[in-house]
Amino acid sequence: MGSVRFFRSLTWSLTVLGGLVVGCRRGPEPPKPPQIDPAQAAAEAIRLYDKNGSGMLERDEWKQSPALAAAKERIDRDADGKITSQEIADRITSWLRSPAIRTTCVILVTLDGRPLEGATVSLEPEPFLGPSYKPASGTTDLGGMASMSGQDEKFSGVYLGLYRVKVSKQIGGRETIPARYNSQTELGCEVATDIGGIGYTQFDLRSR
Repeated sequence: MGSVRFFRSLTWSLTVLGGLVVGCRRGPEPPKPPQIDPAQAAAEAIRLYDKNGSGMLERDEWKQSPALAAAKERIDRDADGKITSQEIADRITSWLRSPAIRTTCVILVTLDGRPLEGATVSLEPEPFLGPSYKPASGTTDLGGMASMSGQDEKFSGVYLGLYRVKVSKQIGGRETIPARYNSQTELGCEVATDIGGIGYTQFDLRSR
C-alpha cells in the first residue's frame, strides 16, 4: 500500500514538474496584429485629405500625407497622378495577404551627409489606419542606424502599414533637428514585404 502511495506521489510530482517545464518553454504572447478594414481605412483617407471634393486624392492632396506620398508609386497603379479609394484599399489588402504581418525595419539617418547618432526615430501610423495601429521607435547608433520596434519590445519588427517618420535629437532640452523632420514632418514610409531592399529605409536630412 505504501509503495502505491509512493508511486502515485511520484507520478503527481512528475506531472507538475513537466507542466512547469512546458510552461517555462513557452515564449511571451505576441501582441495582437492591428485590425483593419481596407475599404473603411481608404474611405477615411479620402475624407481626411480630399479637400476639393473630387472623391480622389490629387497631387496637392496626397502630399499632405507623408506616408501616402512615399508609397504613391505602389498605390497609384494606373500612374495617373491621382490616388483613389480603391487603390488605397487594394494596397492595404496586399498587406493582409502577405505571409508576414510584421517585418524587420531598419532606418538609416544622415544629417548633412554624415550618420546621425543618438537620434530618436519614431514611426507614427497614418491616422486613417485606425486606433489598433501603434507607433514604433528606435535610436540611431554610431552609423546612424535605428532598428525599429513596436508596442512590445520583446518582438522585433513593425507591422505592415503606412507611417509618418519623425527624427528628433535634443541637447540640453533643445531640439537640434529641423521641424520639417519631426513636429512638422515631411517624412514618411511604407513598411511592406514586397518592396525592394525590404526592411531598410534611408533618410538624408539637411540642417538648412
